[in-house]
Amino acid sequence: MSARKYMAIMTSLLICILLALSSCEYRQAEPTAVPVVSPEQTTSPQNELPAEQPARQSEPPAIPSDEPAVQDKPVEQDGIEKKRNLPEGFVYVDEAIPKALFEIRYYSDYNFVGERIAGYNAPVPILTAQAAEALRKASEELDEQGYAFLIYDGYRPKKAVSHFTAWAKDARDTKMKNEFYPDVDKTKVFKLGYVASRSGHSRGSTVDLTIVHRKTGDPVDMGSPFDFFGEISSHGTKQITAEQTDNRNILKNVMVKYGFKPYNKEWWHYTLKNEPYPDIYFDFDVE
Repeated sequence: MSARKYMAIMTSLLICILLALSSCEYRQAEPTAVPVVSPEQTTSPQNELPAEQPARQSEPPAIPSDEPAVQDKPVEQDGIEKKRNLPEGFVYVDEAIPKALFEIRYYSDYNFVGERIAGYNAPVPILTAQAAEALRKASEELDEQGYAFLIYDGYRPKKAVSHFTAWAKDARDTKMKNEFYPDVDKTKVFKLGYVASRSGHSRGSTVDLTIVHRKTGDPVDMGSPFDFFGEISSHGTKQITAEQTDNRNILKNVMVKYGFKPYNKEWWHYTLKNEPYPDIYFDFDVE
């Protein structure tokens, strides 16, 4: 074999070897195919974004209520549990007239004596059933006019009247004088007719009250406050305005219409004409 032919064969063999090596290296360097992944699979559960939540709607603004301030009340109020041992023929007024308001002054120390009065063990108003029924009818008519009752006192035990008598005899006790009797000698309150030694309240058919505006609960202006001892508190007084006189007449007219008679010296004081116990003075406690 000639040297030229040998060199040609060796060259061809070398080229084949180089080509084989090059092909192998290319295959080894070829990247591994990446599997196709759907968009739902690209996020792991731990990193999952929360589903889109609907936008939170803001609360609508509060709409003022047209409901009146004076509303029906439950039988038991303000944690007061009635004893319910009333004599036959007597009732709790708040149950007979649920739309009325109550401020039982003699249960508190805000009265002309300046302390809680004997026999008032709870701030609950009591009347005979007949008086309460007549008052209920008057209340319904007032309701149509935009008013409601505010009741200060109803039945009054005899022991309470005795408390008033003891107070009147103590000339040194004048702590409530400026508010309730600035121009009156307290020792003369019986003679002047502001306090009675035997009160019609003890018969159970007398009530002390005023009227309030149903929408606000504010008392109507009567020209003088409840239990104020003075000429200004009498019916027909010239010491009040025409508007105040008209206000007193709203109360007076509805009370007279439903069978009550007024007491001339006190615009707030009314007694049922046909009272069931005209000669009996009771002494059971208000409780």
